[in-house]
Formats: sequence, C-alpha cells, structure tokens
Amino acid sequence: MYFCENEIVDQNQILTELQYKAIRSGGPGGQHANKVSSKIELTFNLNDSAGLTDKEKKRILLKLKSRLTNDGLLILQCDETRSQHKNKELVLKRFFKLMNSTLTIPKPRKKSKPTRSSIEKRLKSKKIASLKKEQRSKPTY
Repeated sequence: MYFCENEIVDQNQILTELQYKAIRSGGPGGQHANKVSSKIELTFNLNDSAGLTDKEKKRILLKLKSRLTNDGLLILQCDETRSQHKNKELVLKRFFKLMNSTLTIPKPRKKSKPTRSSIEKRLKSKKIASLKKEQRSKPTY
C-alpha cells in the first residue's frame, strides 16, 4: 500500500494489471547472453487501469506525458543483472517509485516577508560595497 491524496491505493489491484515480457539482453556476455532472456519489460496500461481513480490517471498523464506511448502504455525495462528474477524485482520497485513520485502532491510554498534585521543587514553590506568602490576612483581636486 502507498499513500496518495489522503487515500490508500491498492497495490495488489495494480500488480494484477502489470504485464511482463522477458527479452534477450543486449551487450557482451558470450554464449550465455545469446540463449538466456534476462531483460524484463514491464507494461502498464494506464487507460484500462481499475486500480487508479480518474483524478490519479489525469495526474499521471500530465506528469509522465513524455514516458507514455500514444495508447497510454507505460513501458519500463531492466537489464541490470544477469538474473531474470532480480530484474523483475528491480523494474517493479522502479515502477512503484515512479508512481509514488507522480502521485504525491507537493506542499504549496508559503510566501514570507524578510525580517527587519535581514533587510538592514543587506542594506549595510550594500553601503559598505558602495563605499569600497567609491574609494577606488581617482580623487577630484
């Protein structure tokens, strides 16, 4: 379970909607790499998801616009380790971390006024800098 907008989203519902595909991982590795599919591709269909509310779907569409396909699919890949199970675990963690970061709403910034002492300190430092530069010039007779 993870929290979003003061309501708990069911992780199990979303887990059933995820699709995994094992692919051959690229790069060096000799004969072993040519016969083992250790790369994992996770696909999540945002439009057909029953585990997310419409409000959450709109937020994800807005935040992850560049990472979604035209059909509303989110595709994540992982080929960091030689183990298919570890890669599946890593891509799943990455997916939920991505979902949490997009669904958490940041607190709005409160405007604050500078304190009187900070204003005086700033003006005093400006005055000192001004005097320093004034003293550098040639004297007028």
